[in-house]
Amino acid sequence: MPPINPRQLALDCLLEANIQRKLVLTAAANAAIQSQATWAQDPASPAIVAITLPGRPAKPELVQPNQLVQRKLNSPEGRAALIHAVAHIEFNAINLAWDAVYRFPGLPDDYYRDWASVAADEARHFQLLSARLAELGHAYGDFPAHNGLWQMACDTAHDAMVRMALVPRVLEARGLDVTPGMIERLRRIGDAATIAVLEVILREEVRHVAIGSRWFASICRQRGLQPRETFLKLVQAQAAPLRLPFNVAARLQAGFDQDELDGLAQLAGA
Repeated sequence: MPPINPRQLALDCLLEANIQRKLVLTAAANAAIQSQATWAQDPASPAIVAITLPGRPAKPELVQPNQLVQRKLNSPEGRAALIHAVAHIEFNAINLAWDAVYRFPGLPDDYYRDWASVAADEARHFQLLSARLAELGHAYGDFPAHNGLWQMACDTAHDAMVRMALVPRVLEARGLDVTPGMIERLRRIGDAATIAVLEVILREEVRHVAIGSRWFASICRQRGLQPRETFLKLVQAQAAPLRLPFNVAARLQAGFDQDELDGLAQLAGA
């Protein structure tokens, strides 16, 4: 088997705009990176460039968050809109995971294996949500969406430590906080099928945030920095979005400690 270049595989996935091809490429790239294949790691290849918008289909239309219509869940249309919003997050998460592989050369091999596995998980989550959308008579792209997740990728493209702090440990950790509430709302209207999908996603997103916690702490230690203090300073400096309440149990599983959570609560205005 010829050597593989994990960063080139990641870039190929990242730039692919066709959804089905992106999903196929993601599965194949993850399998190759997890395999025993020899790696051809060259920090200069592929070249690191700014990606203002990764590969994505023409739809959904991207709008400002305040332009998104809030729909009630007591109708199929309302449930489809919610599922579509989560599917959009998971589609962006595929690109975010591959960008974490592509953009930051020189890290340990396990870093690239971890984020390739996250990309594969996010692709599977997207497929589960897409199937549920189809059951409700819709498809990804039927509703508008916003670009906030990828904007954070652009804002953190200069530093792997900052990326690990603000994407998995802020944006993705927010999913740990809000998903139980979504599940409860869906339980009240008897949507067991969507609940089953969200429970899978919530369970696996704990691991994804934990991967971010692991590599954030690792890079901090490599630079002689104290992870907890550094994290809170980055969150404050970037004015990262924080909302209470936190899902404390899930965040503790995902690599936060109680002192961190207390500091975040203070920054959130508790």
